[in-house]
Amino acid sequence: MRKVLFISLLAVALASALAFSSQAARTSVAGDYVEVRTASVFAGACHYNGELMTTGREAVLAWQINSGAWQGTDLAGVRVLAVVSADANLADAQAARRAEVVVDSAATEAQATAVVAALKSKYADTLGHVIVVRRAPVRFAHEAENYSISVPNVAELTVRAMPNHECCRMPQLVWYTPLVPLAGRKVGLTLNASYDGGAAGERWQQAGQNSAFYGSFAF
Repeated sequence: MRKVLFISLLAVALASALAFSSQAARTSVAGDYVEVRTASVFAGACHYNGELMTTGREAVLAWQINSGAWQGTDLAGVRVLAVVSADANLADAQAARRAEVVVDSAATEAQATAVVAALKSKYADTLGHVIVVRRAPVRFAHEAENYSISVPNVAELTVRAMPNHECCRMPQLVWYTPLVPLAGRKVGLTLNASYDGGAAGERWQQAGQNSAFYGSFAF
């Protein structure tokens, strides 16, 4: 009798564990991510030191969610862009940060609410004080290791893979870490990037620098 009861309890425990695992798989949020900063993340030591105290205080972050849900709301297909600025280089964890967040207008209201809650929960230190959340068309084109992201009258960026993936061949020249934990992190060449100015700070623009990170995110 005890043996039968033990087997029954074990079966219930296993079923619960499998159900939990299945639920976790359904709710884990994952997708593609790219960021561009106003400082080179891959450079010679002199170049890095020259920028450390004078720039690197701004960044554009973009997510394309491919699967997953947050608190019961399916987020697959949602695209989000955030512009972050700080009073010091973003490598300084103590720097006061502020952010402007744009959720793609194609997302439902429930999705927009859920994705903002998720980003604030998972990346609070990265975003800092979220001053404003807006809805607008977010274009996120990703083909191989090429990215093109834009929000009309807010920000845009175009990133390509570095030739020969030098960031992997010479990791000692990668001076920063992505603002979001990534799998398969690579450094990208920023063909162009700009922010039109707004809640997150003044207008800025840059081109032709190894100032991007890209890869896969999950939480």
